[in-house]
Amino acid sequence: MSLTNADLAATPPEARTWTLKHFVALWVGMAVCIPTYTMASGLIDQGMSWGQALFCVGLGNVIVLGPMILNAHAGTRYGIPFPVFARASFGVTGANVPAVLRALVACGWFGIQTWLGGQALWQLLLAIAPGVEGPLTSVGMKAALGIHPGELLGFAVFWLVTLYFIIQGTESIKFLELYSAPFLIVVGLALLVWAWVKADGFGPMLAQPSKLTGPGEFLSVFIPGLTAMVGFWATLSLNIPDFTRYARSQKDQMLGQALGLPGTMVLFSFIGVAVTSATPIIFGELIWDPVKLMGRVGGTLVTLIAMFSLSIATLSTNLAANVVSPANDFSNLAPGKISYRMGGILTAVIGALIFPWKLIESSGGYIFTWLIGYSALLGPIGGIMVADYFLLRRRELVVEDLYRRGGQYEYRKGVNWKAMLALAIGVAVNVPGFLAEAVPGFKDAVPGFWRSLYTYAWFVGFLLSGALHMAFAAWGLSRAGNRLASERGA
Repeated sequence: MSLTNADLAATPPEARTWTLKHFVALWVGMAVCIPTYTMASGLIDQGMSWGQALFCVGLGNVIVLGPMILNAHAGTRYGIPFPVFARASFGVTGANVPAVLRALVACGWFGIQTWLGGQALWQLLLAIAPGVEGPLTSVGMKAALGIHPGELLGFAVFWLVTLYFIIQGTESIKFLELYSAPFLIVVGLALLVWAWVKADGFGPMLAQPSKLTGPGEFLSVFIPGLTAMVGFWATLSLNIPDFTRYARSQKDQMLGQALGLPGTMVLFSFIGVAVTSATPIIFGELIWDPVKLMGRVGGTLVTLIAMFSLSIATLSTNLAANVVSPANDFSNLAPGKISYRMGGILTAVIGALIFPWKLIESSGGYIFTWLIGYSALLGPIGGIMVADYFLLRRRELVVEDLYRRGGQYEYRKGVNWKAMLALAIGVAVNVPGFLAEAVPGFKDAVPGFWRSLYTYAWFVGFLLSGALHMAFAAWGLSRAGNRLASERGA
């Protein structure tokens, strides 16, 4: 069975052309997006003040930067993508499990981003031709799918545009990120200035007090909010080798990520919380969805610019964050049959079939079910990979064995069952809490301990699975040593 193809093979030195500016631009392009805005504004909607929301976002992104840079190291050093890197800890075929879990989360995000981009296109069409809404209205479709036919049209068009860039490959992503990043920052600042003028300055905008009275009520939102912030980029903290395999040096990828991720997230989150805090002053109601907000800003020209900007922001994020990883992950399932492009097409199809608009119907569902829920899956994978690479292997990999059967990463029939057990336990402890949040009527059946534990889902999974992986490895070495000593004594 082949374990490689042109897309999974180690990147040769001459192809490692990404410098510091490319990684900064990558993170600006990915961080400046509608979900970043809604993540921060969603915390305001949950009752936080602007200062509390911004602190939560900033702390979460500083925390996730750690595993991000750690997992990036192997990609830069050996030129290998995430699913190949995962073979070292999970086995050459066992790596398909974390790869598919990561891919399915990416499909969900692909659908969400495509839905948001499609909404922006629909609002753009309404600004150009307001009369088009009536003929496209269908009560039956709204009842069956939960969306307006015009929104479905925007979704389909945005899906096709994204598919075009998928077919063009990773170099088109690097080009788009590099040139869209500065433009997106300017547009975000323009939105902030608009809110500042309309709300008569930052004073009224940011004077909205926290609705969370007392430490207990605050922590009940802050802890899961922090977990959601970490979970937001827990996806990229796994598959960051898919990008750093093209890095010119460790310095470029480390500095580029440190400069590009936390600062951009805090800046754009500040725009989100400030503008959201201004909406009750401007419109008399809190509006946390930027697409809905842009539709009410007023003026055809302003709406055209705003919706075009949102579309570019969403496209750049979708391609980098939600296509590269699942394309490689699906390719890893059958390297001889599934190429990067075919993997990207699979991602697009699955992302369209999951009804992504259902995942973000409310700020509570978006943060407490979607973001924290998938962090319970990805945290354990990250803990195992970091522990395996840095603590067990001391950053030493045999690249040739990552691409062949029978090498040191064969374990038992290609699967490291100890890593699988550590992963299963790390995920299982958060399942009761997830069911309490996701399944109506299930909350009262789950003891409070498990619901509280779930609010720390990523942290619990990362630390528990990483520690178990180390313990199982030490136990295996101890058994092997005892067996060898027994054979010598005999």
